[in-house]
Amino acid sequence: MNPFLELGIREEVVNAISELGFEKPSEIQEKAIPVLLTGNDDFVGLAQTGTGKTAAFGLPLLEQLDFSQKHPQALILCPTRELCLQISKDLEKFAKYVDNVHVVAVYGGANISDQLRQIRRGVQIVVATPGRMLDIIGRNAIDFSKVKYVVLDEADEMLNMGFKEDINSILSETPDEKKTWLFSATMPSEVRRIAKNYMTDPVELTVGTKNTGNANIEHHYYLIKAKDKYAAFKRIVDSNPDIFGIVFCRTKIETQDIAEALIKDGYNADSLHGDLSQQQRDKVMKRYRDRSLQLLIATDVAARGIDVSDVTHVINFSLPDETENYTHRSGRTARAGKTGISLSLVNVKELSKIRHLEKIIGKPFEKKQVPQGAEVCEKQLFSIVKKIENVEVNDEQISPFLPAIMENLESLSKEDIIKRFASLEFNRFLDYYKNAPDLNIEAREGSREDRGDRRDGRSREGSKGYTRLFMNLGSVDEFSRGDMLGFICNNANISGKSIGKIDLKGVFTFFEVQDAEVEKVFQGFQGVDYNGRQVRIEVSGEAKSEGRGRSRGGDRGGRREGGYRGGDRGGRREGGYGGGDRGGRREGGFSGERRDRGSSNGGGFRDFSGKRKESKSKY
Repeated sequence: MNPFLELGIREEVVNAISELGFEKPSEIQEKAIPVLLTGNDDFVGLAQTGTGKTAAFGLPLLEQLDFSQKHPQALILCPTRELCLQISKDLEKFAKYVDNVHVVAVYGGANISDQLRQIRRGVQIVVATPGRMLDIIGRNAIDFSKVKYVVLDEADEMLNMGFKEDINSILSETPDEKKTWLFSATMPSEVRRIAKNYMTDPVELTVGTKNTGNANIEHHYYLIKAKDKYAAFKRIVDSNPDIFGIVFCRTKIETQDIAEALIKDGYNADSLHGDLSQQQRDKVMKRYRDRSLQLLIATDVAARGIDVSDVTHVINFSLPDETENYTHRSGRTARAGKTGISLSLVNVKELSKIRHLEKIIGKPFEKKQVPQGAEVCEKQLFSIVKKIENVEVNDEQISPFLPAIMENLESLSKEDIIKRFASLEFNRFLDYYKNAPDLNIEAREGSREDRGDRRDGRSREGSKGYTRLFMNLGSVDEFSRGDMLGFICNNANISGKSIGKIDLKGVFTFFEVQDAEVEKVFQGFQGVDYNGRQVRIEVSGEAKSEGRGRSRGGDRGGRREGGYRGGDRGGRREGGYGGGDRGGRREGGFSGERRDRGSSNGGGFRDFSGKRKESKSKY
């Protein structure tokens, strides 16, 4: 008997998923489906990406809904349009042999009129990104009064992207008696709060260990100088001729720069980031799925929801600022029970991040050596030999040309012909890697860099005599370190001498304050807002500890580190490199997800009170 039938899935659905290659349930499916089929409980499911979560909630939904009715009965919220489309397509495939199933995908970047038309025709399942869903609710174009089930997929990422308020607004349109199913790869305190606020005694199921990585993924790192990163990256790619990977960068600019450099150097690569239109994005993704692209260079947000099979490598060209993002990145490989490699290019100062990631995911990172030039050439040579061995010969098409080919090659021996065919591509690598230097470096115990790493590790607790605080503003809010110093001192009414290290990130900041002045900072930021956002201050050591977070002057609902809520409803502005870059990289979110709330970064200037002052200039 089919194991899905034993779980309680109807035969029509089982027939459809069997055609898709579903032979036995994954762990999350096997454990979640029986619980969800009862329809009696709220549910929290923790499992890594690529473990089959869509089927885990999608198959029970097809059993629970009444498809003779044409009103919305299930709402599925997810962070990105890519994931929205993926879920809706999967549900349609699952329901191939079930009559009258209507699913609509609601997301920005597509014609809203088409989506409204589908809703008016009648749907039972709505799959949506929060920004576009709010647009449609604002038009009074949908009725959620009869919704029985709400699914929050990749809940941690929706919160990271700043959708907390949007989720609150959307859920307020649904009945109190509905059942809420929450799926997440990690369980930060913010996700825990959602479960507490919107669920009643939920059944909680964890596949693997909370916040850990997929057991089928190997984690490697390469220790190099920062200036050698691109050269090392190319060597690693060249030494894996069959690589089919996703390369992660922090910013849109970095993805474009790397993709352009790779294309110039003859690689099949392209970039994926939030500034692409839906049409451009679809074109890139089609090329990648068709494997005409070997390397996809992407930002964290743009890659969310990508479900492409057989990705061999995830390459962290730049380590993410947030630990949770590393888990999501590495989850792009080793999907559906397969194996994969997640590798990171780091310099000595970033070793502490690797050690921290090891503790979080519960797996060691293996230190690898950047291949020497001779090793790369050897790998490429045998790749060429393998291609020659496995090439498909069309005898019928090539036969007319064989006499001329034989005539041209008759002066060459068999050995000469083999050498020349192999050398066609091999010579390029020989020339490039001739006299190639060793790019590997060693972290010497007790060196200045090593001591610096240990200092960085201690700085989480604050330097001696200082307390380390968290603020929910960063470089995407157009702060430099100097701006942030003035902003803190002005609101807290303290001297700049009281401030220690300022660690400016994309969407948040850590800063040190003399112990004696900490209370002044909390008092000074009571009720302060910036561009419509309440400014939140927390003690860094407590910021992520559930139940102990000390928050003053702002939203107590939890940290929104991964998103920017100033003027965008659904889009995301990605923080670029921290540091002195004024404003960081401001990356526009997915087109169509953006909804201005009236705040603007143009036509005005900021003072350090936290309020926006409008310039009188019409320009």
